[in-house]
Amino acid sequence: MGANLDLIRGTYEGSSEDNGRNLLAALAPDAQWTEAEGFPYAGTYVGPDAIIAGVFKRLGTEWTGYRADVHTYLEDGDRVAAFGVYSGSYNATGKSMRAVFAHLYTVKDGKIATMNQYVDTHMVQQALNP
Repeated sequence: MGANLDLIRGTYEGSSEDNGRNLLAALAPDAQWTEAEGFPYAGTYVGPDAIIAGVFKRLGTEWTGYRADVHTYLEDGDRVAAFGVYSGSYNATGKSMRAVFAHLYTVKDGKIATMNQYVDTHMVQQALNP
């Protein structure tokens, strides 16, 4: 395992509090975080404050039991991919979902510079719609 893979792994494999703390520490000041079109938080967020507010605070308040469980990591130089399954229940509808995802990170100077999300948005949308 390389340092880049260890950095990314540390944002998934601890408690929610540890993962959040590790992610905040790992983000570059100008990090670009892109959520997939069709995902409820679609778009690109720039900088830790925008990423936390636009994605993670919303996940924490709009979902119950939301998780991103990674089963596979791949590292190729400054790129790290994480493959897994999202799960959780959307509070507004009470519906639960499981959706396959891939996250592709670029790490520069020991910090996350970019993240691109790929996800089965159909499964997520089913939970969002009454």
